[in-house]
Amino acid sequence: MKAILIAGALSLLGTLIGTRFAISVLVKKGYGQLIRDDGPTSHHTKRGTPTMGGLVVIASVLVAYFTAKLVTGISTDFKPGWEPSASALLLLFLFTGLGAIGFLDDFIKVFKQRNLGLRSKAKFIGQVVVGLIFAWLAIGWEDDTGETPITHFISFTRDFNGPELPTALLVVWVLVMIAGTSNGVNLTDGLDGLATGASVMVFGAFVIINIWQSNQNCSAINAGAKCYEVRDPLDLAVVASALTGACFGFLWWNASPAKIFMGDTGSLSLGGAMAGFALMTRTELLLVVIGGLFVAITASVILQVGFFKLSGGRRIFRMAPLQHHFELLGWAEITIVVRFWIISGLCVAAGLGIFYAEWVTGT
Repeated sequence: MKAILIAGALSLLGTLIGTRFAISVLVKKGYGQLIRDDGPTSHHTKRGTPTMGGLVVIASVLVAYFTAKLVTGISTDFKPGWEPSASALLLLFLFTGLGAIGFLDDFIKVFKQRNLGLRSKAKFIGQVVVGLIFAWLAIGWEDDTGETPITHFISFTRDFNGPELPTALLVVWVLVMIAGTSNGVNLTDGLDGLATGASVMVFGAFVIINIWQSNQNCSAINAGAKCYEVRDPLDLAVVASALTGACFGFLWWNASPAKIFMGDTGSLSLGGAMAGFALMTRTELLLVVIGGLFVAITASVILQVGFFKLSGGRRIFRMAPLQHHFELLGWAEITIVVRFWIISGLCVAAGLGIFYAEWVTGT
């Protein structure tokens, strides 16, 4: 528990202090956000705002996690169990790997002064490569009991009873999860603080879920019938705490009017981390509820594009993603962000309620 608190506090301080320094550096180098001409006209005032703030989030999470583990090791005389777990290392790999792809996209945009960074095909290939490495390691990295970070079952609040997924199909499922969540957060990151604030709530939920799964883990001596077969849940809680703290600190600078944007560096990495948590905590389908805001915004884009093609040019929304539709209706940006945060909070509360209710009822 000490490591959870240390990681959260350090990452919070890291982004609070580090982002201020990053803003100064990025402004001096002229690494500002380019704004699409076909977007809401109110966004044109944001042109030149520093981007790639996700670098600070990634660095803060990594430093906070490993520092927390080191402090825990020192305080326990490095007794067995202090070292970083396989699950945490894999999640941090996924988080950092997708962040690197986002950084390339952001850097190309600001360096070449164009709105298009990596080609969509190149970005997708990068996501697949990182996802394949993550899936291969997570499926095959067994502990002393033979348990792996990811199982061959689909899960909601725990693994469903049923036939195991073939490895090839499981890998495809992992890639779909990673691509869906990383692009979902990327689409949500269109208004000041929107994606950052919603991410705080989602990662906060995973702190609670992981702590609960640790207390009710099947590896415990007094494990009950409703225990969870999850590997390294307490260490995953440390990572979730670091992510929650980092997003909180970054939100200080990213809230309207934003002094810095996270860019694809931040959105892809945060989305990938959400997928990693869902896969490792056996809450894959529950993420649809917990991350309901991201799902709704992604669905708005899919519906808009699909309807546009099928109807010969007609639209459901004035503009997609969904937050821009409300902008064109005349809603103030801060009003949209706060109301969408409320929706995100309700989704997280509903997800946690479902998770706990399943444990209580055992159904």
